[in-house]
Amino acid sequence: MSGDTVFDLFVIGGGINGCGIARDAVGRGYSVALAEMNDFASGTSSGATKLIHGGLRYLEHYEFRLVREALMEREVLWAMAPHIIWPMRFVLPFQKGGIRPAWLIRLGLFLYDHLGGRKLLPPTKTLDLRRDAAGKPLKPLFSRAFEYSDGWVDDARMVVLNARDAADRGATILSRSKVVSARRDGDVWVIEVRSEQTGAVTTFRSRMLVNAAGPWVDQVLAGAFGRNNVHNVRLVQGSHIVVRKKFSDPRAYFFQNPDNRIIFAIPYEKEFTLIGTTDRDYSGDPKSVKISDEETAYLCNAASEYFAEPVRPEDIVWTYSAVRPLYDDGASKAQEATRDYVLKLDSDAAGPPLLNVFGGKLTTYRRLAEHALEKIGEAIGIKGSSWTDKSRLPGGDFAPTGYEAEVSKLAKSAPFLTRPHAERLVRCYGTLAGAIIGDASRPEDLGRFFGGTLYEAEVRWLIEKEWARTAEDVLWRRTKQGLLLTAGEAAGLEEYMAGAVVH
Repeated sequence: MSGDTVFDLFVIGGGINGCGIARDAVGRGYSVALAEMNDFASGTSSGATKLIHGGLRYLEHYEFRLVREALMEREVLWAMAPHIIWPMRFVLPFQKGGIRPAWLIRLGLFLYDHLGGRKLLPPTKTLDLRRDAAGKPLKPLFSRAFEYSDGWVDDARMVVLNARDAADRGATILSRSKVVSARRDGDVWVIEVRSEQTGAVTTFRSRMLVNAAGPWVDQVLAGAFGRNNVHNVRLVQGSHIVVRKKFSDPRAYFFQNPDNRIIFAIPYEKEFTLIGTTDRDYSGDPKSVKISDEETAYLCNAASEYFAEPVRPEDIVWTYSAVRPLYDDGASKAQEATRDYVLKLDSDAAGPPLLNVFGGKLTTYRRLAEHALEKIGEAIGIKGSSWTDKSRLPGGDFAPTGYEAEVSKLAKSAPFLTRPHAERLVRCYGTLAGAIIGDASRPEDLGRFFGGTLYEAEVRWLIEKEWARTAEDVLWRRTKQGLLLTAGEAAGLEEYMAGAVVH
């Protein structure tokens, strides 16, 4: 038992929505517990295209409310976490007789510039690709383009920093802890949680339950709650490929395909290019999702329509796939299903309330959490008021445009760091990077070297502060050093962590 404690709120799911709701709620004064059955952001929240964006293509489906809310959130989130979020310019090449006429694209970008209260992000402009450097990697038939602003985010880090901040504010945060049953008992929920590491089962009691399990939201309703014939979400698979750097320009590309779908080609982790995403219905277990040969061919072919130098399957150094849990609105095509979120209060007059969270995207997670707190306030009483729009995530307490200054500050205090190492530490940890370095005065003081720019001091920080338990947690979610370590180096990290982690 967890004692006689009765939490105000118990959240199932440690993706961006669950962690965002937990952080917002505890900051308002609610007592909060959260359980995630795997690692934080191990599902949908680390498998995105990693954009903080308005969703230019959603305008085609008339999702004006979603686009406006997302556009307004871009600069709010950038100010909250300028270490893991930064602005990016996108180049959208077009040609006469192309998929969408220039006037339609221009109209969409006009709305994009004016719907969302843009202040720091620069506006749209037109490019002559015959003269602009953005045209260099492209086929010569693309002579014109629009350039517009959006943002980029380290998605998995955004999730774990929300979890860390929630814990720092007093929330009980449990990773690798699966909710195996939840039942109403009088005016509280009785929730049984099994540790996936030890097998121990702990019982929690809460006045309200939030089901934010993402692709597993229906499985939770069917399994933990024992409900039959549950179908609320449409699972849509999105896959990405990462190749060696295709271009040196800092801008990203937005490519339109003949089938009306779009893909992005984005500068990634200094040395690589990220290409994605696909959009297709998925019917398997979300934890088993992986890129198909068909998707690989699709992404290579779509990018090769634009790049002068083709993208080939043998160029791929990494792939990742995730399942997006879209609210099932009956749309005929996966890419037409709504990207908006839906919050449904399941209130039994004789017992405690349940809030189910369907859909959502990285860009709107903070607003989703605010709307969830409105429903929570209606159900169990209001505590505190909205506060996250002026908040900072851990390490983000510097100006939105202050990244370079933070890197210089770290480099000055730890001159033994290489520039790429200092840049990566600030990108991951912001103002907390110095705490990881401590009083080290040479690389050896950081402990064992694992490869890339990864040292023992950082790994210990991730174990102690960010719930990292395996090499995969460190290499592919907390950092992206997996792109740089050899198989032998990764095995060395796994062996080290097996000895360093206390269950």
